[in-house]
Amino acid sequence: MHFILLSGGSGKRLWPLSNDIRSKQFIKLFRKADGTYESMVQRVYRQIREVDRTATVTIATSKSQVSAIRNQLGDDVSICVEPCRRDTFPAIALASAYLHDVKNVGLDEAVVVGPVDPFVENGYFETIKTMQKLAQGSDHGLVLMGIEPSYPSEKYGYIIPQTADQVSLVDCFQEKPDSKTAEAYISQGALWNGGVFAFRLGHVLEKAHALIDFTDYADLLARYETVRKVSFDYAVAEQETDSAVVRYHGSWADLGTWNTLTEAMQESTIGDVRMDDTCQKVYVLNSLDVPVLCMGLKNLIVAASPEGILVSDKEQSSYIKPFVDEIHQQIMFAEKSWGNYQVLDVGDESLTIKIMLLPGHRMHYHSHEHRDETWTVVSGEGTAVVDDAEITLRPGTMLRLPAGSRHTAIARTEMTLVEVQIGAEITVEDKRKYSLEKRYGKHKD
Repeated sequence: MHFILLSGGSGKRLWPLSNDIRSKQFIKLFRKADGTYESMVQRVYRQIREVDRTATVTIATSKSQVSAIRNQLGDDVSICVEPCRRDTFPAIALASAYLHDVKNVGLDEAVVVGPVDPFVENGYFETIKTMQKLAQGSDHGLVLMGIEPSYPSEKYGYIIPQTADQVSLVDCFQEKPDSKTAEAYISQGALWNGGVFAFRLGHVLEKAHALIDFTDYADLLARYETVRKVSFDYAVAEQETDSAVVRYHGSWADLGTWNTLTEAMQESTIGDVRMDDTCQKVYVLNSLDVPVLCMGLKNLIVAASPEGILVSDKEQSSYIKPFVDEIHQQIMFAEKSWGNYQVLDVGDESLTIKIMLLPGHRMHYHSHEHRDETWTVVSGEGTAVVDDAEITLRPGTMLRLPAGSRHTAIARTEMTLVEVQIGAEITVEDKRKYSLEKRYGKHKD
């Protein structure tokens, strides 16, 4: 099975645990059997592998998410990077061209596209296997998943099937309705459109060439910024004359808000949290290194991270986005392919960061024009390369890195260091990269 996972999101609705470069699918909220936690993208990726160990998974995403994906899924995962956001049809067209031209997937092969962040049981992926086989062995242009609705939702589009059979031809699609209209759709046997599609690769590439002027993957990638923004539903699904829908009867949740997310949590607290016996229906997620104490609270969500602190009524938490849109600040935490960093202090002409490097990983070899840096190794061992000279790093090692010096750190064991940046112009743009590939292998961002 060839699977394209669409990974988008702005990180607004699950603030402060998410931010502009750490969307909801990367937050580790789901407890595993061994007591550790996994994120939405890790959970979905694991479930696909459990249902089909031979499945090939490609994640279509933006450049800002690549490091987090590598961090959580490893270097072997296939990633198709969009140069900019152009909605779901261009994203699927680019990923389809990538599968054909880079991964050598045949035009007659069936491909499944779906979101990266549904909260589902493994039966969801068994239904997807049925969709894939149907797309492979029939003349249907598209095969869609129709989710049995549990209530008349105003948040989802609807698929109207021709029959009540497990597999049916699609009669029509309906946009997100009001609740009264949704009730009428459901009385007709309507299903939620969960955004899961199966198709033969050549069929969708044919649609893409008809709507976008390009020759191959490289050409589409080069002109991607000029492609019209349009959804896959509008450009392809609603125009398709021969589509089938497969019913999914199991549990399914779109965990897009704090309200819906807490309903899927196995426990009411994560992190260092204390609550007295009078608290009722209180959910606390604490990623800070200080305790959170709650007393006498009811129907609340509390979330604490380096980005900020949220205290909200459970229902009102769904309306967080416009308030978060007004918050403009330094990104305080980010996962990278080599580890992660957390901002400890922001001054007028200084920035202090705690950096964790994974064993065997390194930063880019780089320099800064407008700032000096100092490194202090807190734990772990490794090597620094400064202007091509190697320096051993161990706990207590301090390095001064003046502006213009080329530098990187390479971790032998998991290594933590504190970096202090000093300068009048501290920006992410002030960074020039150099190659160390011949000496240390290719860096994977």
